[in-house]
Amino acid sequence: MLKKKPTVSVIIPTLQEEAYIEKILSSLRKVPSSIEIIVVDGGSSDKTVQIAKRHADKVYSINKRGIANGRNHGAKHANGDILIFLDTDVVFPLDFVEKTRKVFEDPAVVGATCNIMPSQFKLDIVVFFIFYNWLLRFITRVKPHSRGEFFAVRKTAFTRANGFDESLPVLEDHEFAYRLSKLGKFAFISDLTVYESSRRFRKLGFWHVIGSWFIDYMYFMLRGKPLSKMWRPVR
Repeated sequence: MLKKKPTVSVIIPTLQEEAYIEKILSSLRKVPSSIEIIVVDGGSSDKTVQIAKRHADKVYSINKRGIANGRNHGAKHANGDILIFLDTDVVFPLDFVEKTRKVFEDPAVVGATCNIMPSQFKLDIVVFFIFYNWLLRFITRVKPHSRGEFFAVRKTAFTRANGFDESLPVLEDHEFAYRLSKLGKFAFISDLTVYESSRRFRKLGFWHVIGSWFIDYMYFMLRGKPLSKMWRPVR
């Protein structure tokens, strides 16, 4: 008797994403695996919600700003056994769901991340991401971390861990990965790569972005809270 495959919900938090939302939702509809697509909007005044309603299975508009709020709201209404959180500007291979399912065949796995690379080539950014992926893979063996561009979690574990910490304006993804690792194994999907837009690097500058990430991370490691009080959206 064939074992039933776990169901998958893909959750995308949005805010003023009309330039990217149709592309990612159209791509998700081409995925050969059956998935539930959920969009949670944090108060967009553009056409994000209107576009999302044409493609997603469920669209929610909430009054709370913050990416953790959007992710938690989507998870609350998701039917999937596995939840995959994606950012709106992410590009992925069409087999990403099956590769994720394969990792979760191990019952000890409660969460997972993968390689994340920039979708536009610029040497300094590409070199940084290669190093960063290597660092994440290495650190995950000791103290798991994950970026929110791709974050997969078993829903039962998500519920037990009480989801993302909504009090954190940044690094909520790293913090949640660490808490999840106390419940089981947090895996790195080495044969999966997703690609994110370089819009933050283009607008704010390479060293500004890297510097702010480093400072927030050091504060988080030493004090349990990042220095930043808010996450500045870049559109």
